[in-house]
Amino acid sequence: MQKLLALALLCFASVTAFSAPTPAGDWTEFRGPGGQGLSTAVGLPFEWSAAHNISWKQPVPGAGWSSPVVSRGQVFLTTATIAGGELSAGLHVFCFDAATGRIAWHTEVFATAGLPPQPLHQVNTPACPTPLVDGERLYVYFGHHGSACLDRAGKIIWRNQRLRFDPVPGNGGSPILADDRLIYVAECATAPFVMALDTLTGKTLWKIPRDLPSKMKFSFGTPLLIAVAGRTQIVIPGPRAVSAFDPTDGREIWSVRYRGDGALAPRPVFAHGLVFVSAGYLRSDLLAIRPDGRGDVTDTHVVWRASKGAPLGPALLALGDELYAVNQAGLATCWDARTGQVHWQERIGGPHSAAPIAANGRLYFLAESGTATVLKAGREFVVLATNLLGEAAFASPAAIDGALFIRTNHHLYRIGETSTH
Repeated sequence: MQKLLALALLCFASVTAFSAPTPAGDWTEFRGPGGQGLSTAVGLPFEWSAAHNISWKQPVPGAGWSSPVVSRGQVFLTTATIAGGELSAGLHVFCFDAATGRIAWHTEVFATAGLPPQPLHQVNTPACPTPLVDGERLYVYFGHHGSACLDRAGKIIWRNQRLRFDPVPGNGGSPILADDRLIYVAECATAPFVMALDTLTGKTLWKIPRDLPSKMKFSFGTPLLIAVAGRTQIVIPGPRAVSAFDPTDGREIWSVRYRGDGALAPRPVFAHGLVFVSAGYLRSDLLAIRPDGRGDVTDTHVVWRASKGAPLGPALLALGDELYAVNQAGLATCWDARTGQVHWQERIGGPHSAAPIAANGRLYFLAESGTATVLKAGREFVVLATNLLGEAAFASPAAIDGALFIRTNHHLYRIGETSTH
């Protein structure tokens, strides 16, 4: 049970499933443009080690499992520090030069010195949600500590600390952008809610309760913004059910119940007109749902279900006609996305928490040990490379042309081809 809770406390983030095209040099949100983990970048490496194909390696002060985001030659990370050294106890944003790894600036968003200690699981940190970059603005979220907006030079534009709540041990979910709204799920121990803030001012636009009839009130889920029949929906996995909401006012559109409590729920993906959701606690349940219904559509809109191989930590990956996943035990699975037929199911190593990404017909899976397994996408199981960094890694990779960025427990790596094979 402790291990399953730890897996939930990692940095799940999500973005719009239909956002405008972004240059391959940008990875502006967790899982990249569109939030599906699909990269259009070219020249990505697929073989590396701690001493091979490392463009640079930069120590990251403090602790955090937020994933790197990359925009216009800048890499942004959040981190939590304690008193000592050059940094005070606080929640920070760091900006790195993408070409050299040099720290360009850092900003303390919230000071934590003197505050009651936040309840945390042993593997988590207060800096888990991944930042979002939108043009000239950077948005960050630190759970019950609050959210903030910064400019690209690190100047704070606004902060919102008015929405305090009783946190569970650490934050797992990340915020998303829906037009002029910053939306996130408050992972409370007793009365969770969904919140929309005005991106220009940080003021509350709407707040709705997310209190489902479940023993566990939290789910560590991250919203996914999709378009169905020309209208937008926010899909939010929660305890006991996944629901879709109208981003303009938070009204519920449809919901689907799980077979059991869904305390752990990686962010959904959307492909082939289906929303794919995996949730559970001691037992996971993967559902393919048609998102065109109204009300409780559990009995009418679930196209297929699966249990074996369904993840509770790493997010799903939809590419072509296939749906891929690796569960917390390292069992990787390829399903037919439309029917749920299993094409292959193989073990690729120890525990996984990072969400996989895909590029150039390859699938990148990053284990908690820092070992990355690169597979060939398709209906046959083909391992292209197994790469060891030798440092623990829970954050998910970012990809741009010619490079991967991987955050480990102590460093940020830029991985790229540095020699001829």
